[in-house]
Amino acid sequence: MKDITVPLRVISILSDGEFHSGEQLGSELGMSRAAINKHIQTVRDWGLDIFTIPGKGYRLPAAIQLLDHEKILDALPEGNVDVLPVIDSTNQYLQDRISQLSSGDACVAEYQQAGRGRRGRRWFSPFGSNLYLSMYWKLDQGPAAAMGLSLVIGIVMAEVMQRLGAEDVRVKWPNDLYLKDRKLAGILVELTGKTGDAAHLVIGAGINLRMREPAADVINQGWINLQEAGVDINRNDLIATLLKELREALRKFEQEGLASFIPRWRNLDNFIDRPVKLLIGDNEIHGIERGIDQQGALLLEIEGEIKTFIGGEISLRGR
Repeated sequence: MKDITVPLRVISILSDGEFHSGEQLGSELGMSRAAINKHIQTVRDWGLDIFTIPGKGYRLPAAIQLLDHEKILDALPEGNVDVLPVIDSTNQYLQDRISQLSSGDACVAEYQQAGRGRRGRRWFSPFGSNLYLSMYWKLDQGPAAAMGLSLVIGIVMAEVMQRLGAEDVRVKWPNDLYLKDRKLAGILVELTGKTGDAAHLVIGAGINLRMREPAADVINQGWINLQEAGVDINRNDLIATLLKELREALRKFEQEGLASFIPRWRNLDNFIDRPVKLLIGDNEIHGIERGIDQQGALLLEIEGEIKTFIGGEISLRGR
């Protein structure tokens, strides 16, 4: 990866949301205005809008809150977290280091160049706008014991965000958070391990906090960010609280499985007792959503009969 020191310093200077002249930036960074423009373009490529006004200089649309490694670690009772400015993918970062990790180790990034969603989709990841987090967990019981784990992650994330002020956040089976019937966050759990061996899990989460408008072909469903909903959550506090609660919940999940989380899911379920359609390949199945069973399968009431549906190429939508 090319040296990104200067673009990061540009962002740090502009993060206050005020105007900074090209002369001032050049003086602070020890370079010409032409060189400054080159680094400004790099910052724009990372998804940050920078206004340029002759006679005033450069500024961001608003102040941004940068990730602070020390603040995050100070708020955590245990465990490690790497804070990365620019990365291909937080999940990939942990997978590349899996032999060196302990359960609960995590990383967060300001910007992902190749963020991943479900089914290999790209996760839109502009710099400093949202939250991109991944955490490692070793499940000694093996891959089969991971059934329902993404539901637990969703429950914890929704409860944390409600506690921090986003009271209307809900879960959508199997691995999204919703707000006002639109997607607020996604969860991607990637598992390696053979039957009889421990399962190595990398749990990724992306949360829209201050999302700029993406290109039309990047996101294929209705989405929302917390800023649009009038909610402002400190990113460093959110990361520390999420990691603390996720680590506690996964220890509980190891001991008790999914059973104790099912009532919590029902209280948070965005589509409970509502008409929905389930997309399986090219087929649509219509029914009333009735929650989840003991294994985390979706329950749909279809013509008066309850049927179960497990993961795979399944997408749930309201109708």
